[in-house]
Amino acid sequence: MNAPLPAHLLPRLEPRPVPAAMLAALQAQFGARCSTALAVREQHGRDESPIDAPPPEAVVYCESTEDVAAVVKLADQHAVPVIPFGVGSSLEGHLLAVQGGISIDLSRMNRIIAVQPEDLTVTVQAGVTRMQLNNEIRHTGLFFPIDPGADASLGGMSATRASGTNAVRYGTMRENVLGLTVVTASGETIHTGTRARKSSAGYDLTRLMVGSEGTLGVMTEITLRLYPLPEAISAATCTFPSIDAAVRTTIQIIQMGIPIARCELLDAHAVRAVNRHDKLSLPESPLLLMEFHGSEASVAEQAATVQDIASEFGGSGFQWATTPEERTRLWTARHHAYFAGAQMKPGCRTVSTDTCVPISRLAECVTTASEAATAAGMQHYIVGHVGDGNFHIAYLVDPTVPAERELAERLNQELVQRAIDVQGTCSGEHGIGLHKMDFLVNEAGAGAIDMMRTVKRALDPKNIMNPGKIFSL
Repeated sequence: MNAPLPAHLLPRLEPRPVPAAMLAALQAQFGARCSTALAVREQHGRDESPIDAPPPEAVVYCESTEDVAAVVKLADQHAVPVIPFGVGSSLEGHLLAVQGGISIDLSRMNRIIAVQPEDLTVTVQAGVTRMQLNNEIRHTGLFFPIDPGADASLGGMSATRASGTNAVRYGTMRENVLGLTVVTASGETIHTGTRARKSSAGYDLTRLMVGSEGTLGVMTEITLRLYPLPEAISAATCTFPSIDAAVRTTIQIIQMGIPIARCELLDAHAVRAVNRHDKLSLPESPLLLMEFHGSEASVAEQAATVQDIASEFGGSGFQWATTPEERTRLWTARHHAYFAGAQMKPGCRTVSTDTCVPISRLAECVTTASEAATAAGMQHYIVGHVGDGNFHIAYLVDPTVPAERELAERLNQELVQRAIDVQGTCSGEHGIGLHKMDFLVNEAGAGAIDMMRTVKRALDPKNIMNPGKIFSL
């Protein structure tokens, strides 16, 4: 767990007890799959966010859409909150039971329902993880590219509109979810979207649900786009004299229309951390970690052009990783950055940011954020999916020193405000949850929040679907 939020930043908790009759009904229907054991409840009452909250009153392990519908129907009858749970890797308090209730664990819903390789689509249950999916469809010559780093569930990734390292080329979950099976607040099961590549049939309920963070319904099945595995893949690292130079290189790559697949920034602190954690020997300066997909000829052409651009900004020391083993080692180190960074300050906890800005304003925003953290004496590191303007600063705070947490929150607030001022967003991929609710009001405006509330009240009149997230009612 991360450091607890300062008291004045904690959400206001309004517990809604689960009636004994509902617990008895759940236990009668689900038997051992309904648990009230404290250890199980605590496991389902925390994620990777910086917020602590009481655990849910019970956990139900569902194995089908029908199971989920049965739980939600009881919750609707008794006006009890339900909170979907995937693998617990969310970062903004999405799965915390701030009003009590029932945690619906979807991890056992891990079946790949149908693969349609000729249509480049697949339908999965919500508990399937991205690594499981790619392992099971590898023989088809296809893959699912959305990679947030953690081996998250595809239901959770859809709920938070996740993206990650491949988003610069393949987009986010918003672009890659074609259809859903959803259990609504009344316990009804609906289907949104189709396997067709486009549609203009009525309201786009699929896009409404993707990114709704479980506040409008529980996603139980998801139909996704797949992509052919590239003929050739090559990864490279390049070192720069400054963060500004690395980011300006990225801007030039994107503005020239080079179809780079991944373009990740690590500042000197992050490089130092992953070197120690993964026993690498990367130069400890700002670094771009890039990957190119395509034919042998197109990959070579992309790489040569990028190398020329990088040299114009002082980039040097291009190192190539062409074998699968070398690429895996580099990207595994990148995905370990969160844990590697935490080891830089023994006993620390991490407060991470998630801003995304227009690509033309990226260099100034990243540089200013780094300088502000350094000037404040806040130990930190920076990583970012800079190919699409999304970057993260991880502030390392001592949980026994409240002033450090206060400082991290102040720096985060200033960072978000700068992003909003240049027409960026407070969350490029993590979602709003609890931690960013005030930021969303500032970004979207009161009118837009009121419209969201109207949708929420219409679809969930008893406010039982993951209440207390995104905005307050």
